Amino acid sequence: MLLRLLLLMLCSGLGLAHAAPNLSPERLQTLADDPHWLNLGHYQRTYTGRWRSHVDDPDFFLATEGAEDPAAELRATLTALYQPATSGDRHAQCRYPSRTRWLRQQLPLIDLPVIECPEYQRWLADIDPDRSVLVFPAAYLNSPSSMFGHTLLRIDPPGTEANGTALLSYALNFGATTDAQDNSLMYAWKGLFGGYPGQFALLPYREKIGEYSRLENRDLWEYHLDLSREETRRLVEHVWELRDTRFDYYFFDENCSYRLLELLEVARPGLELTDRFPLTAIPADTVRAVMDAGLIVRTDYRPSRERELQARSGDLAADEQRWVRRLADGDASLHEAAWHALPAARRAVIQEATYRLLRYRAAGQARDPELAARSFRLLQAIHENPPPPLVLQRPTAAEQGHESRTLQLAVGSHEGRAFADYGLRMAYHDLADHLPGFPLGAQIELGHLRLRQYQGGHWQVQQLDLIDIRSLTPRTRLLQPWSWQVAAGLERVPGHAGDETLVSQLGGGAGMTWPLASSLQAFTLATVRLEHNRDHASVLSPAAGLNAGLLWRNPLGTLLLEGRGEQFTNGELRQQWQLTQQLEIDARQALRVNARYQHSRRHGETLEAGVELRWYLY
Repeated sequence: MLLRLLLLMLCSGLGLAHAAPNLSPERLQTLADDPHWLNLGHYQRTYTGRWRSHVDDPDFFLATEGAEDPAAELRATLTALYQPATSGDRHAQCRYPSRTRWLRQQLPLIDLPVIECPEYQRWLADIDPDRSVLVFPAAYLNSPSSMFGHTLLRIDPPGTEANGTALLSYALNFGATTDAQDNSLMYAWKGLFGGYPGQFALLPYREKIGEYSRLENRDLWEYHLDLSREETRRLVEHVWELRDTRFDYYFFDENCSYRLLELLEVARPGLELTDRFPLTAIPADTVRAVMDAGLIVRTDYRPSRERELQARSGDLAADEQRWVRRLADGDASLHEAAWHALPAARRAVIQEATYRLLRYRAAGQARDPELAARSFRLLQAIHENPPPPLVLQRPTAAEQGHESRTLQLAVGSHEGRAFADYGLRMAYHDLADHLPGFPLGAQIELGHLRLRQYQGGHWQVQQLDLIDIRSLTPRTRLLQPWSWQVAAGLERVPGHAGDETLVSQLGGGAGMTWPLASSLQAFTLATVRLEHNRDHASVLSPAAGLNAGLLWRNPLGTLLLEGRGEQFTNGELRQQWQLTQQLEIDARQALRVNARYQHSRRHGETLEAGVELRWYLY
């Protein structure tokens, strides 16, 4: 009897030794309100003042109401940490190492059961996190999901810099899982309203290098972060907690860049990076926020294959570029007498440019034996007659460009009627904006609203661009991309009695752009347009047209001169000429002069001119 009593007391003692601490409601709430605990749960205040987690996967939470109640999730976590060790890798200490570490620091959890987590330990040892690098692949206009650029993290093991082994590091990426069957409209709709799931993924960095700089021809900027080994390890610990966890992906706010800011807040408690992005999180703006927080200690630049090809072929004469094309196409041989008649120094540059062109063409394509043999012969020739080192001018980094949000105030005259315009553009850049950090000929505008007040107090919506994208990429003898544009929204067009009619429109076009000088280019695009105009008999009026112009980067800023013509199926013919010159005051302000002439077969001609002050801000 006495022995049974002693055994019962011993078992009871062991049970008490592994019981969750009984915290007072005040202490529990204090811990639940701690910013780091809120960061671990990705909680944000809603407009009603309640908590709501950005995590959209119920399996992430231990409490039934954990997505909306940080205190309930904290209480459930403490209980789970004290569960018996029989569940192995599924134990809460193994599933939530970052939560466990923090709670150990906050509470005297000296009696926690000892849990072995072999799966987690192998994963962490394989990554061996030591340092962190924020990577920004520059914008790629030919991919809708990459128009704003992208950010990811590179996790370096010890000795990466000393040994030059960054390609052996891991890349931490947050991305949307899209459906290949979705058309462009469905893609845009789901992307805007969270229709795609987003997840974190760790994969070899060399694979991301290949994807961005070679397949998509995007420059890479690498920002070395001032995170210690402990902070980097804390970040990676939390990534383990988020494995296979689903977030709803929104292209403009809860996207790749926003999620990485959340991870940085976990790595270094006290950072408040996400607070700067309540509406949109444009990748370049998030890089700027990380820099403003003092986290960036050094920036490295990796040019794309396309930029390297342009740099190598940029000083080739016209006949030398023809040699590059002929050698790349197989229309000329390295054994021709005409080839050997060229100076050896020029042959060295031409054959390396040819090799780079072949590799550029081969990116993303199935292996072509003939192309591979041609490349090998060129490599042999390059080895025998090496060119001088490639000198690449480093472009302006994206975070050094202008802020993405713009306020506008304009005054002007429309057919003798004075007006004032008040504008707001949510994002991001147009053809005449400040150029540093952006390619000449690129435009991405979203959510551009312009209200007009005429003399006498009449107000009207003058413009609402839901989306306006233009990619005017110059064609050269070696690279011949297409230029294209797409736009949708509301705008004013000539109407009855000299008035203007607000119409909704959807349009696009494709064509070509040619470089006339280093800072001057001309473009021509064939266009189509679908318009809803109450002045027309039909509900929808289709039109075909032409858009042509000049884009000139000059000492004052950027000048855009363009003309448009559209022939509607109902007989309406509309023409427009517009001149815009931006005068750059500083990085955050600019003055813009606009003049526009319009002619309508049905409504006559109108002339408008104005001066606009623009402020760039976030």
